[in-house]
Amino acid sequence: MKLVIDYTPAVRQTAGIGRIIRGQVGALVAQNPGYDISLFVAGRVTQDERGDSPLPLDTFPLVSERNLTRMWHRLHLPFPRVEWLTGGGVELFHATDFVMAPVNARRKILTVHDLAFLHYPEAAMPSLHHYLNVVVPRSIGHADHLIADSRNTALDLESRWPRLAGRISVVQGAVDHDRFRRVSDPEALQAVRKKYAIGEGPYVFALSTLEPRKNYARLIHAFHAARRDGGLQHRLVIGGKKGWLFEGIFAAVRKLGLEEEVHFPGFVADADLPALYSAAEFFAYPSLYEGFGLPIIESLACGTPVLTADNSCLPEAGGEGALYVDAESVDSIADGVTRLAGDRGLRARLAEAGEIHARSFTWDRSLSQLLDAYERALS
Repeated sequence: MKLVIDYTPAVRQTAGIGRIIRGQVGALVAQNPGYDISLFVAGRVTQDERGDSPLPLDTFPLVSERNLTRMWHRLHLPFPRVEWLTGGGVELFHATDFVMAPVNARRKILTVHDLAFLHYPEAAMPSLHHYLNVVVPRSIGHADHLIADSRNTALDLESRWPRLAGRISVVQGAVDHDRFRRVSDPEALQAVRKKYAIGEGPYVFALSTLEPRKNYARLIHAFHAARRDGGLQHRLVIGGKKGWLFEGIFAAVRKLGLEEEVHFPGFVADADLPALYSAAEFFAYPSLYEGFGLPIIESLACGTPVLTADNSCLPEAGGEGALYVDAESVDSIADGVTRLAGDRGLRARLAEAGEIHARSFTWDRSLSQLLDAYERALS
């Protein structure tokens, strides 16, 4: 049975969505139950990008990813390569990142990771917000079945489009538990501190692309309040590359005079994440809205408790391993920071519960959910 997967976000994106798709497709290829799988990538792919792919990548190098998407959704031109790549007869096409190409496959399945563009339109660039408002509903209409990363996202989809009831499968992400586990080697912990210029002393770790929805400006104000009112001695380390509309994050640091206490190491390599999670006293992720919350699972798998928000899918990700706060309240976040930083027993209890919770997020389980979604789409 011919299955074509749009592998583009796995190649282009280094953050959560890219990691989830790489993990799911890697598990699918490794335990293939009988599909004839082809991976498609829009635009030119470098040799380095090809290196981690579980299968050879079929590309369309003469047209960039952006221009190919314009061809699909502005000019409504057909997907030019699927029949050529597979010899025709595509049974199932999986669009993995919001956008459905105009393919002629017998069945089409679409992954919608979240509806942040509807819930927080001000947190996205206006051009991206407009694009998603046009393309995502159109793509949903062309799909035979949908995949959501969490139960919350599935409920969001059904609430927005009631006709989708019964046509959505939840396929959660996971972590590689051979890699994401507690790092206790002092030399490894010291090396990662040195590499990212964290220095000595306790720190709170945060990680994601720098953009408004991650709520870092409020976290920084809460961190300042916890230092001022609660005697907090920790540094705040916010890892991740610059995304969009991030100026307010750095402005908050300057306004509060926290240039020495808040550190931005930039992009963090995947290989260094277990040690960075392990060396932190806790992980902070007070996002305004998420589709899955992969860094929470990673932190818990490394035995590090989490401070996160009580909205969207975040309680699904954090389970009993997190302390929950109101993402829109600086006071609530500051109280949570102060509690976790000052209560060793609380951190230990959350860490123990969190490690147990994280164990269920395996790629085997994610693959089982994915295969069930494929069967539902084909039937």
